[in-house]
Amino acid sequence: MKKTVVLDIVALSPRVIGEHTPFLKKWIEKGKRAVVEPVLPAVTCSAQSVYLTGKWPSENGIVGNGWYFQDECEIKFWRQSNKLVQSPKVWEILKKENPDFTVANMFWWYNMYSSADYAVTPRPLYLADGRKEPDCHSQPMELRDRLQQELGQFPLFSFWGPNANIASSKWIAEASKKVDEWHNPTLNLIYIPHLDYSLQKYGIDFGKIGKYLKEVDELCEDLITYFEKQGTQVILLSEYAITTVSKPVHLNRIFRNQGWIQVKDEQGLETLDPGTSKAFAVADHQVAHVHVNDPAILPQVKKILENTPGVELVLDEEGKKKHHLDHERSGDLVVMADKDSWFTYYFWLDDAKAPDYARCVDIHKKPGYDPVELVLNPDIKIPMLTVGSKVLKKKLGFRYLMDVIPLDATLVKGAHGRLSEDDLDKPLLVSQNASLLNSDTIQPTEVYDLILQAVRG
Repeated sequence: MKKTVVLDIVALSPRVIGEHTPFLKKWIEKGKRAVVEPVLPAVTCSAQSVYLTGKWPSENGIVGNGWYFQDECEIKFWRQSNKLVQSPKVWEILKKENPDFTVANMFWWYNMYSSADYAVTPRPLYLADGRKEPDCHSQPMELRDRLQQELGQFPLFSFWGPNANIASSKWIAEASKKVDEWHNPTLNLIYIPHLDYSLQKYGIDFGKIGKYLKEVDELCEDLITYFEKQGTQVILLSEYAITTVSKPVHLNRIFRNQGWIQVKDEQGLETLDPGTSKAFAVADHQVAHVHVNDPAILPQVKKILENTPGVELVLDEEGKKKHHLDHERSGDLVVMADKDSWFTYYFWLDDAKAPDYARCVDIHKKPGYDPVELVLNPDIKIPMLTVGSKVLKKKLGFRYLMDVIPLDATLVKGAHGRLSEDDLDKPLLVSQNASLLNSDTIQPTEVYDLILQAVRG
C-alpha cells in the first residue's frame, strides 16, 4: 500500500486559485485536476460522508450538517458520532485488505467513535457553571493530551465564531504532522477550514479575501512539502465552492405567518417547538429540509415554497429520489435556494423576542445553521471592551452571556449548499499521479474509489 494524504481544503475552487495562491496554482498545474460535481446539499457533513463511503446521502444517511431527529422531535446540528454514518468507510475496506494499514482522521467530521486508528476533533468542555472551554477529543484518548502538551490548547475560538482565523488550521496542520511523525499512518485525512470563514463573510471579493487565500496557500505549501519530502502522495480535495449571495430567505417566518409554526414563551423570549409545529424548515446554508407534521397542508406548503422568491427548486418524493435524498432523515420537502440566496433559521417576527442563543455562538441550540455567527455585532461601539468585559466575568466565575452576534442576515455575503452550474464554482480534486484521473469531471461518489486506488498503489 502507498502512503497517502487527503488534504481537504474547505471552499477551495477554481475561481479562487490565482495570484493570491501562488504555491497552490503552481502545484495544481504540475498535476492532474478534476472538478467534482457537488453533492446536494453541498455542505461539509454530506460531502465528506459521500467521499468516505462512496454512497449518496440516500444510503449513508447524512442528509446535511444536521437534521430533525423525528423520534426525539428535536433539530440537532453538528453531531459527532461516526455511528450516524450508515455505510462503511473507505478505511474499513482497506483494513480488511491489509492488517498493517492504519488511518488518521484529523478533524474530518463524524470523527468520534469510529474504527479509525487515530482521530482528533473539536470537543469543548461544557462546565456546570455555564462556561465553554476549548478542548478536543481524540482516539486514543491520550493522543489529545500529548498533542496539547506539544502544541498548546486547541484554539477552539479560532475554529468558529467572530474570531475564526488561521490559528485553528495551523494547529490542525501541526497536529497532523505530529501524528504522522509518531504513528506513520498509511492514510492521513486532514481538514483545513480556514477559507470557510472569510468567504462566507465577504463572498468572492478578492480585495477582502486575498489575505486569507495567501494564509491558506502558505499553510498548504508547508504541509504538502512536509509530506512529499517523505515520498507520501498528496491528494488535494475540497467539499464545495462558496459563491456571493445577497438575499437571505426566512422560510420559518413565512410559515409562521401562515400559522404553522409553534413557539414557546421562555421568560419573554421565543423558542421553536418543532414537534407541535404544523410545518417548519431546517435551514442548512442554501438547502432546507421542510418537515410537515400535518399531511393535509403538504400541497399548500409546496405551493407556497414554489412561489417564494429565492427558492429555485422544491423536491417532493420523486425529486428527492432523483437527487439522492430519499432517506427517512430528509424533510417531506427539500428546497434549494437560487444562486443569490440562502436560508436562515429565523422563526421570530420581533427581534426583541429572539431566543437568547440567537445573539450567541451556539451551534448546538440553534435549530439550523447560522453563518451570522462569524460576524461581531457592528452596533457594539467598542467591541474589544465589550468582549473583554464578558471574558473577565467568565474568568472571575460570574455568569455571563456572550451575546455579541447580530441578527442581521444581510451581513452574510457568501454561501454554499446548492448545485453550482459553473465549473469555476465546484469543488476540486488534484493529484500529482495523473493515472488516478481519467476525466476532467468526476462524481462525488468516485472520490471514494480514487482514494482506494491511490492507497492500493
